[in-house]
Amino acid sequence: MRRLGQPAGGPLRARTAAAALAAALLLAGCAQSVDPIERLGKRAAQGARQPTPADGAAYRRWGLTAPLDTPPSHPARPLGTRRTDAAPPPVVDRVGTSDRVVFLTYDDGAERDPRFVDMVRELRLPVSFFLTDSVVGPGYGHFARLRAVGAAIENHTLDHPALPGLPYAGQRAEICGQQDRLASRFGVRPRLFRPPYGTYDATTLRAAGGCGISTVVLWRAALESDGIVYRGGAHRLGPGDIVLVGPDEAAGPTLTQRTIRLLRHLQREGLTVARLEDYLA
Repeated sequence: MRRLGQPAGGPLRARTAAAALAAALLLAGCAQSVDPIERLGKRAAQGARQPTPADGAAYRRWGLTAPLDTPPSHPARPLGTRRTDAAPPPVVDRVGTSDRVVFLTYDDGAERDPRFVDMVRELRLPVSFFLTDSVVGPGYGHFARLRAVGAAIENHTLDHPALPGLPYAGQRAEICGQQDRLASRFGVRPRLFRPPYGTYDATTLRAAGGCGISTVVLWRAALESDGIVYRGGAHRLGPGDIVLVGPDEAAGPTLTQRTIRLLRHLQREGLTVARLEDYLA
C-alpha cells in the first residue's frame, strides 16, 4: 500500500528520479562554467572561416546602387600554410589573372572605424589588413572582430621601420617578431608580408623567407586623398591589381567612406573584389 506523498513505484523509483535530476543539474552547471572569453574566441575562429551571409538589401544601406558582383570561384588556400624553406619569396604588386577582380589592402592598423566591421560583414567584403604592432597598440580586439567576419590579417613589421640597409638580424627581428605576435593574438601565422613604405632590399627578402613568408605584397594603385595614384602601367584599375586603401587620416572621410567611394569606382569599371589570400600561394 503506497503511503501518502510517496512516488508511484516506491523508494527505488524515487532514488532513480533524484539521481537523474542531480545529473541534469551537474551538466547545466558545467555548461555555465565555460569561460565566456573561450566561447568568444571559438565564435571568432568559426566566423573567420564562415562570414555572415549578406542580405539582398545590404548594398543599399552602404550607398551602393547595385550589389557587388560575386568573384569567380577560386580554391581557398589553407590558413597558416608555411614555407618549408628559407628561399626569398616573390614580390608582387598585382596577381596574374584574367578574373575581373582587384584586391583591397589596408596598412598599419591606426584606423579602427567600428562601422567598417559592419560593412565588411554585411557586404561580405574580402579585405586584407597588414598590421604593425606598435601602431595597433591596444586595438587588436577591433581586428579580431574584423577577422571574425572574414578579413585577413597579415604582417607589416613590429615597429614600421624603413628596412633597406638594416642588418639581417634587425630585419628578421621586425618580421619574425610580428609573425610571433600575430600568431599569439590570432592563432595563425601570416603568409603575406608588406614592407613599410613599400621598400625592401635583398636582405628583406632573405629575412622574410626565413620567417615563413610566402609572398611579399606591394601595391599597383593607392587610394589617396586626391584620388587613385598608380605606381606604374596603365592609369586605370584592371584584373589582378592590388590596391592600397589609404591614407590613414585623422580628419576627413572615414575608412568606411573611402572604401565605399572605391567600390563605386570598381563597379563603374566592371570590376569586383576578391580575397587576395585565395590567389597567392
